[in-house]
Amino acid sequence: MTAAPREGRVGSSQALGRASQRTLREINLSLVFAEITRAANPPSRADVALATGLTKATVSSLVKSLIDAGLVAELPLATGTGAGRPATPLTLAAGRVAAIGLEINVDFVGLRAVDIAGNTLADLVEPVNLREREPLPVLTSLMQRAYDLVCHLMADGVTVVGAAIALPGLTDHPRGPLRLAPNLGWRDIDVPETLAAALDMIVAGDDDAVMALCRRLFVDDIVADNEANLAARVETGHQPGTSFIYVSGEVGIGAAIVVDGQVFTGLHGWAGEIGHVVVNQTGPRCGCGSLGCLETYAGKQAMLRLAGLDETAGVAGLLQALADGQPLAQQAIDQAATALGLAVADCLNLVDVDQVVLGGDFAPLTDALRPKLESQLTGRVLASRWLGGHTIVRAASGDAYPALTGGALVGLDPVLADPGLLVARAGL
Repeated sequence: MTAAPREGRVGSSQALGRASQRTLREINLSLVFAEITRAANPPSRADVALATGLTKATVSSLVKSLIDAGLVAELPLATGTGAGRPATPLTLAAGRVAAIGLEINVDFVGLRAVDIAGNTLADLVEPVNLREREPLPVLTSLMQRAYDLVCHLMADGVTVVGAAIALPGLTDHPRGPLRLAPNLGWRDIDVPETLAAALDMIVAGDDDAVMALCRRLFVDDIVADNEANLAARVETGHQPGTSFIYVSGEVGIGAAIVVDGQVFTGLHGWAGEIGHVVVNQTGPRCGCGSLGCLETYAGKQAMLRLAGLDETAGVAGLLQALADGQPLAQQAIDQAATALGLAVADCLNLVDVDQVVLGGDFAPLTDALRPKLESQLTGRVLASRWLGGHTIVRAASGDAYPALTGGALVGLDPVLADPGLLVARAGL
């Protein structure tokens, strides 16, 4: 089955126009789909009718359209002891509708396809040193892999509806440009334009529909965002409605501010650059040009260097050195935790949240970082005494490379919010 190219992403003005033109059927379609999506247990058509106030006949018609569009699936009949026909539970369809998350970081590139049921359909992460590499060759290599992935998904009958790319730097929301990625040495990169040039350079097949879809996904509709913002989306899925600061540790350090389950990106999309909070005015020079930024004390390279480990040792090597009782490894952790505490405390004094979620390379180091980190927060966060004496510090979920999953979730957002986009395109 060949997936038709998707409609353009609904931006703010487009969404407003579409909202005013939506038919009663489209509104009811969204109601039914939302009920199936958020139900704690797979609901039947009768359950959906009861929850939405729609008639059973209307719900049945709408459910059929959702099933035909690949958004909803029927589970095996529920058995019961009562009289009457057993109810058929409804759930989000697996393997039918998906989006793609992409990521460029300092030491890897990656792609991940995730369906609306939350299943990973394809996953590729390639370690590679991208420092001082030119953007176009890097993005061309990524687009070749993205094109091949779209071909594979379409051959499997998957409709690909969106994509987002995670970048390690200051990125305008929602489509760029990438203003600055200090650890890559990239400045003022027009993301859609560069991706379009990259697609022009790849080895493509003869199927024009595939390339047309790729241009819609990765150029016309692409969402570009900071890596930490997209990674935080995974955490909001695990704990909806919560508020926290997500701190992502890689070579660089990023953060996302989440309030009531929504990522706060700031006026331009630049919020969360915690890695460049100054923790020592006379400290080492950072890749951004400033002195004493958090990254120079708590970034992965900084920790490994102080621990006397080669960069290739990674976090696993640092954890092993800690387990072996190596003093330099403990010193590196203590320095990182103290610096992290200084920076995070400043953030918590500005943003009223009571949780710190450590992601990326910080996640497996959480137990080691926690004592000195919490000590700094307790002493420096003004509201600490009203938070039971301490701020909750926890590791992020076990999702490896969460920005890839978060990017796919962002790509799915328009269809999840308005299933009529896909139903109408399919002519159902």
